[in-house]
Amino acid sequence: MYTLTLVVGIGGVTNGGKSTLATNLQKKLPHSCIIAQDTFFKDDSVVPVDSNGFKQYDLLDALHMDKMMEEIYSWWRDPQSYHQSTCATTEAGRTEVFVVIVEGFLIFNHRPLNELMNKKYFLEIPYDECQNRRCSRVYTPPDPPGYFDGHVWPMYLKNRQEMQLFGVLDFLSEIYISESTPPTVTKRASQFPRPLLCRKGAQLNIISHFPPIRS
Repeated sequence: MYTLTLVVGIGGVTNGGKSTLATNLQKKLPHSCIIAQDTFFKDDSVVPVDSNGFKQYDLLDALHMDKMMEEIYSWWRDPQSYHQSTCATTEAGRTEVFVVIVEGFLIFNHRPLNELMNKKYFLEIPYDECQNRRCSRVYTPPDPPGYFDGHVWPMYLKNRQEMQLFGVLDFLSEIYISESTPPTVTKRASQFPRPLLCRKGAQLNIISHFPPIRS
């Protein structure tokens, strides 16, 4: 029996709901794991600083992307063993399909990672909502005054433009998620949901569908 693999990328703006969507999706997909980009930040002491004194966390250079790729390749080489050693237990499915959900704000800007993904979803929220959410969270180290407008939002726009050169994405707006209800998507995701597909050579298998679009 073939072991089928699926790499799902969930990217998007800061505080856009990436982790929440990834966690809820992981709960619903058997044999699935999450690899989060936020766990691969370099030490604060080596993150570069711009001319305004702002730490440049929104650059790939602020991340150990080599280590993140090693983690993903470790899953890729033997997804069953990786799942058993690092992932939460999930209900067994009818098909031997293993899913890794790669989540992070710059996952689509790193070409080697981008090219591994079978499905790519990008979460968007408006500027005002993003700013409100960002200001309500506590970071270590904390955001300095003016950091959102002086660095975070401009870099988001720059990185968003860059990533679109690397491949086709599904852009999602207004994600509504809770523990008791599945993800529901409105607005720009007019073609969503689509079945998640697993590829093994020329073979395709549908393993899951997202729930209906909210009207």
